[in-house]
Amino acid sequence: MMKKAKLAMHTSLASGPLPFFVLNCALVIALLGSAGCSYLFYPRAGEFREKAKGATGIETLVNLTNMLEASAKAARGGQGYDAPLNDLHNQFHALNDSFCDVTKEQAATPAYAKAVTINKELRTVFKRLWKYRNEQPGRDAHLDLFAKRVQELRETLQAVKG
Repeated sequence: MMKKAKLAMHTSLASGPLPFFVLNCALVIALLGSAGCSYLFYPRAGEFREKAKGATGIETLVNLTNMLEASAKAARGGQGYDAPLNDLHNQFHALNDSFCDVTKEQAATPAYAKAVTINKELRTVFKRLWKYRNEQPGRDAHLDLFAKRVQELRETLQAVKG
């Protein structure tokens, strides 16, 4: 009799919380996959991406690098998560999302491979910037490094553009 009770309890647990958990996981994955993570958590990234929209994916990326450089300069001397750093943050998400808009031919070039590498380096610099966002002069030092890498990215993207 005791084994039947344990079996019944085990069966009811498997049909209760497990499907609920699986359903929630599927819902989260569908949400992130359909809207893009950046737009779910950073809705202004889409706004910046639309503002920067060029005739080609590379032109959009170049326009975003111009925006990023201006925001990095504006964020100098600031403190915490202020408006210029918020803009920089959202523009950076827009930049990352826009890398998928290049053509297959452009993505196959060595210059594009270099651009992807620079973008990965920018992520590292941004993480350090985020760590020092409340501390001067660390914030400005990382903003300067970020701006230099953005300039290099723009030059590399210009090479892809041809």
